[in-house]
Amino acid sequence: MARLRVEKMQELIKQELSNMLLKDIKDPRVKFVTVTEVEVSGDLSYAKIYVSLYGTEEEQKEAWIGLNKALGFMRSEIAKRIRLRVAPILSLCKDTSMAYSSHIQELLNQIKKEGPDHE
Repeated sequence: MARLRVEKMQELIKQELSNMLLKDIKDPRVKFVTVTEVEVSGDLSYAKIYVSLYGTEEEQKEAWIGLNKALGFMRSEIAKRIRLRVAPILSLCKDTSMAYSSHIQELLNQIKKEGPDHE
């Protein structure tokens, strides 16, 4: 039963953070950011947020700085929107799975292009 509550909380936090990034965070640095996953601790006191950053390297750095500046706002908004007595402490993690997946796809395409007869 407790695990079900944690999973529901993870999904709610993910939805609310995605909405905040789209509508409420006014920082111009925070653009091309996607919340990919949220992991909440069993006691709901900590939440680890995985985000994918898009754009150039410089835009990604700026977006990361902007996201870290907005953590306090996001935490208080999560508590209000989900009606929690105690808001979880949020921490951000970069999700590089999309870049890794793209890299693997490029390698596979390169191998396919070279063909089986090329050694």
